[in-house]
Amino acid sequence: MAQVNVEKIRSVAIVAHSGAGKTSLADALLYAAGANSRLGKVNDGTSICDYNEDEIERKITINSKPMHLDWQEARIYLVDTPGYADFIGEVFSTLTVCDSGLLVIDAASGVEVGSERVWGLLNKHNLPRAIFVNKLDKENTDFLTALSEIKKHLGKQCLALQFPNGKEADFKAVVNLLDQQGLKSLSDSDQAKAAQLRKDLVEALAECNDALLEQYLEGKELTLEQLNQALRPAVLSGKIIPVFCGAATQELGVKELLTGIVDLLNSPLDKEKIVGADPSTKQPKEIKPSSDGSFYAQVFKTILDPYVGQLTLFKVFSGNLGANSGFYNSSKMVKERIGKLYLLQGKEQQSVESVSCGDIAAVAKLKETATGDTLCSEKDQIIFSPIIFPEPAISSSVKPKSRSDEEKISTALTKLTNEDPTFKVSRDQVTKELIISGIGDLHLDVMVNRLKKKFEVEVELGVPKVAYKETITKNTKAQGKYKKQSGGRGQYGDVWLEVEPLRTGDNFEFVDKLFGGSVPKNYVPSVEKGVKQAMSEGILAGYPLVNMRVIIYDGSYHPVDSSDMAFQIAGAMALRKCAQEASPVLLEPIMDVEVLVPDEFMGQISADLSSRRGRILGMDVRSGMQVVKAQVPLAEIFKYATDLRSMTQGRASYSMKFTRYDQVPQKIAATIIEKAKKEKEEKNN
Repeated sequence: MAQVNVEKIRSVAIVAHSGAGKTSLADALLYAAGANSRLGKVNDGTSICDYNEDEIERKITINSKPMHLDWQEARIYLVDTPGYADFIGEVFSTLTVCDSGLLVIDAASGVEVGSERVWGLLNKHNLPRAIFVNKLDKENTDFLTALSEIKKHLGKQCLALQFPNGKEADFKAVVNLLDQQGLKSLSDSDQAKAAQLRKDLVEALAECNDALLEQYLEGKELTLEQLNQALRPAVLSGKIIPVFCGAATQELGVKELLTGIVDLLNSPLDKEKIVGADPSTKQPKEIKPSSDGSFYAQVFKTILDPYVGQLTLFKVFSGNLGANSGFYNSSKMVKERIGKLYLLQGKEQQSVESVSCGDIAAVAKLKETATGDTLCSEKDQIIFSPIIFPEPAISSSVKPKSRSDEEKISTALTKLTNEDPTFKVSRDQVTKELIISGIGDLHLDVMVNRLKKKFEVEVELGVPKVAYKETITKNTKAQGKYKKQSGGRGQYGDVWLEVEPLRTGDNFEFVDKLFGGSVPKNYVPSVEKGVKQAMSEGILAGYPLVNMRVIIYDGSYHPVDSSDMAFQIAGAMALRKCAQEASPVLLEPIMDVEVLVPDEFMGQISADLSSRRGRILGMDVRSGMQVVKAQVPLAEIFKYATDLRSMTQGRASYSMKFTRYDQVPQKIAATIIEKAKKEKEEKNN
């Protein structure tokens, strides 16, 4: 493909609430520009964007996809992102590298919870943006109603640049409000409405420019040339957010939107600086986007391609990179060699000789580089801030169905985590369970399906076991004496131990207070080993004993029969006796929970958290939403993602992290202990 001047490059993240039609719009934009020979459609599985098997099957976008097209001597990189909240991590990474955003609104549904969520992310990244009101050919749609809701929820700076000619099934074209072409084809009523929208737009443009404002206040008419010259700076500064309209599946308003993207949204050079850090000094380092400067780029996504292997996707912030060359990964401090460079078009890879500032490209089979890494020249290094992904909110235990699945599962899960940083895999050291974690139920369902389809690994999911622990609440002393004689050399070990509770966080201390040689020093490590082994099994429900100081202060030995094993057994015996007499209790993990919720659900959310044995710590306001801060036992919140979605119609979200262990209430502890004993009996029988 021919190189394009960097000032003519646009990179646009297409974001929306699920079902607004953003993927259909992306397909329509590609077709209108001649980048695709036919109009791809989501419903019949021919979308150039949603090409993965699970996306075609579910008819939703799961992974963000970069595509490109040329329009009016400009190159536009489009990145179609998922609308479902379960895949919001894809939006996080995409907005890190795109220069602008395009929010798609369903004309019938208006501003939905997902619209507000991605709008907040656009604000966080301070990106210039535009809005496209889609599906105006459908029943029960009205552009002015949708526009009113946009202004109410997203800001009064959202101003229409277009007006639809016709309504619902009769919608046939869009009218440009600035040049007023096609205005006379509207009905008298719509002409009046369009004229008012144009007046609002002209007033807003005048307020963005002192010279225009003076002219406007003097009653002089502003020329079309003046208005067009004022519009782009107003859009780039965020003072005006242009609202376009159309129907993607009918190809209405699509070419006009392409022209609007080229004319109004920003190029890489419109960003004055990009801030990173100097790897050696850790001090802030600024770069200016340029096609002539040093090479700087950042990886924002990794894809497992069935044909070329691992594809690493990156955005070039400055400089050039040629095929069959290399770069320095300053995040990992390694050099990487590369072969072919690609521009992606759905599942197709188009080979190019080089990429430059503003390009979104891919390279295959890198050994060390991962999502979020900074790429640069070794002589002029920088590190960009890593991409911060949302933390998983839901977990499941996972167990391979067969021995062959067990052998393949580790490799398969590692590849899935490389591709999706919001998908986490861990092994609980207490319960020994393999745990997978994700943003929501749908996220985990997709990952389990990919395990089966991509890697031929079948698993069973379950609710994870809570990693309870045990501890003591008072000091005690006890003897552990192991004596065994069975002909020949016997076994003899004898120790006296004292145990004391430690404050939470101080897991274990072993103290040697022996005197007079009652137990030879060479047997003390064996006693400690026996103590640790007994602590790992617990005494109430088989959970590990923690927060204990264990003191060995006396004992005896036999010059012939004593051995390391005998003292190990004696140490374990003494520890169990001590723990049983030291008023043991069960501990449970407590999580710090933050719930982001609209005002109208505050009472319901607070009451629900209290019913889960939660303790409300406080409330705050963030991005126009209420933030409820609480501490809740992990056992009560495993299914919270699903319950929260149900309680708030999907409008709330939450995050949680471990904070500490607390004592389980006695009645609940009795139930847990009884259940653990039954499971142990069943296992032994």
